[in-house]
Amino acid sequence: MIYSTATVPVNPDGETKLTRDQVWKGLALKARDARLFLPPGLCTRCEVVEESDTHFVREATIGGADLREIIVLDPHRKVTFFQATGPREGAIINELFEDDAGELQLKFYCYIGLRGKKPGGPEEQAEQAQFDSADKGYTSALLSTLKRTREMVAEGTLL
Repeated sequence: MIYSTATVPVNPDGETKLTRDQVWKGLALKARDARLFLPPGLCTRCEVVEESDTHFVREATIGGADLREIIVLDPHRKVTFFQATGPREGAIINELFEDDAGELQLKFYCYIGLRGKKPGGPEEQAEQAQFDSADKGYTSALLSTLKRTREMVAEGTLL
């Protein structure tokens, strides 16, 4: 199994301040259409195919892999992506919280496995290394999500 976590400050020095509401809107929008937040060409398809009062289901092609995710929004707090089909199984979570100093933080954590691969085998070890990588891992994904959210706020497309 792969467990990975990363936390970044939402409003580091030198960056335009974002409110919890703005970050939440960005996270919710990213959950519905990852194409708006991921590097060009990484996500080639992303659509909500089912919706209920408690969750929605999206189908996407990310990094060439087709997947289906059940997504639960805990408003202004957390987005959970349950990997229903695709190369991974398990859950990926993005969570907003205040640290002990009252500063807003964005945290990623996941507990997943690779379908059809040996637990703890070379494929999972490589995936773990990628998740934890400073330049390709989830720290960079969190930072790019916040960057894109700031851009959308500045453009007036995310209020």
